[in-house]
Amino acid sequence: MFDNRFEDVNLKGDLFGGVTTAVVSLPLALAFGVASGAGAEAGLWGAILVGFFAALFGGSTSLISEPTGPMTVIMTAILTSMMAQYPESGVAISFTIVMMAGAFQVLLGTLKLGKYVTLMPYSVISGFMSGIGVILIILQLSPLLGHAAPSGGVMGTLSELPNTLSNIKLSELFLGVLTLVILFLFPKRFRKFVPPQLIVLVVVTVLSVLFFSNEDIRRIGEIPAGLPSLVIPEFNVEILTSMVLNAMVLGTLGCIDTLLTAVIGDSLTRKEHDSDKELRGQGYANMISGLFGALPGAGATMGTVTNIQVGARSPVSGMVRAAVLALVVLVAGGLTEPIPMTVLAGIAVYVGFNILDWSFIQRAHKVNMPAMAIMYGVMLLTVFVDLMVAVGLGVFISNIIIIERLSRAGVRQVRAISDADGDNVPLTETERGLLDKANGKLLFFYLTGPMIFSVSKAISRQHRRIADYKVMVLDLTDVPMFDVTVGLALENAIKDALEAKCEVFLLCPNEQTREQLEKFDVMSLVPVSNMYAHRYEALEAGLRFVEQSEETTAVAAV
Repeated sequence: MFDNRFEDVNLKGDLFGGVTTAVVSLPLALAFGVASGAGAEAGLWGAILVGFFAALFGGSTSLISEPTGPMTVIMTAILTSMMAQYPESGVAISFTIVMMAGAFQVLLGTLKLGKYVTLMPYSVISGFMSGIGVILIILQLSPLLGHAAPSGGVMGTLSELPNTLSNIKLSELFLGVLTLVILFLFPKRFRKFVPPQLIVLVVVTVLSVLFFSNEDIRRIGEIPAGLPSLVIPEFNVEILTSMVLNAMVLGTLGCIDTLLTAVIGDSLTRKEHDSDKELRGQGYANMISGLFGALPGAGATMGTVTNIQVGARSPVSGMVRAAVLALVVLVAGGLTEPIPMTVLAGIAVYVGFNILDWSFIQRAHKVNMPAMAIMYGVMLLTVFVDLMVAVGLGVFISNIIIIERLSRAGVRQVRAISDADGDNVPLTETERGLLDKANGKLLFFYLTGPMIFSVSKAISRQHRRIADYKVMVLDLTDVPMFDVTVGLALENAIKDALEAKCEVFLLCPNEQTREQLEKFDVMSLVPVSNMYAHRYEALEAGLRFVEQSEETTAVAAV
């Protein structure tokens, strides 16, 4: 029994959405298939299998899933690397990694980690997405200039560029440039009726046949009709760690790509997707796609937005789209034969250009310097080093910066005063009067807000001269939570006070904070009679203790 995503079926809108998105997907699937090195058919079957099964098992009503630019970039690197190491079994190993990536996505969804996948600083997301866009553009330079893509990824392409430039095939360069000109200059008012990628695919292909039939232009060729062959999973013990890491990178990127697109879809449909179910659906889809030697995929923004805009309201549209593409492959595969490779390279370059986060790039320097540095750093590391390293370092540095800022804010929330003229603390006039009467012998120790580990030093610093006081009133009224380090710092503060013969009174009405203190055995250090729910009562008790202590001292002196 399927979930309620199918309750809002709008047959007309879903059918129209399926057909429309199939038209949008066709040129992109061909371009990504060729760009990856797996072939145009791998791209088409990836769009069919991922699109159908992600719609069937996913957690969104109108998400369109297919091979995307970011997924294609990673898949290209995997295929290139595995084919170089294992010419005989490299393809099988590569698609085994796709299946493993799908299994990883299913695991994330099963563990209900979907909501955490996109909890990443935007500067990092922007940097690695822009980096992927740059990679996609660089990898298409050779095909755009009339040559097959060299091995070695980005560095291989750049090192081979001087030789490629000296041997440009002008006819293919012309067709490629024409492709880009049409894509970039295609009027916006017509884009909502027909995708420019389809227009350029048809127009430039026809021109290439009419005017360059005598030229030696590289073309796709006929796509084999019939169902794709099964790929038997192949594991190589020597590179098992590398396979697992590649699968995690591919799976994580697919999760981020999908969930960010799902959020965009939610904003248009006013519905909320189930992120964990969506990850499981994407995982099943990628496992099946890898099993048939097709490209992995994820939620695609352009297809999803188009799908919603034409009236689709249920997963039926995604399944219809897959059926239309399957019909094209099984019945009309011969129509792809004359399509020039350079046209597909141009489409891929256009996609790469649009992946670049121009909105953030244009204003990053206005936001703040650290965000800009992280964004460009992650982008450069993504292009020239490694995606995992880029994201890992970006997240680490971003978190360090955030923790440092929280620390500065947290330090200001740790205040210790012994007279009413001290720091700004939430004391009423009556409470300040009680504090004044203590004659500097009562330390009011006030903490507010969430307390993280970096605040522990401020706590230690504030109670360093605890021996100068008779009483310490520790006020945790406004502390909703604290971590282990702060818990230990509070424990030390209380122990230091008791060792210095300073009586401790505790204010902790918050149930969650009280439970945390109990876990640290801090509550056992303070007698129940010294625990209060109201600030006035605690200060009054503290003042009484100070007065009694002074009286005792006076009597002893006599």
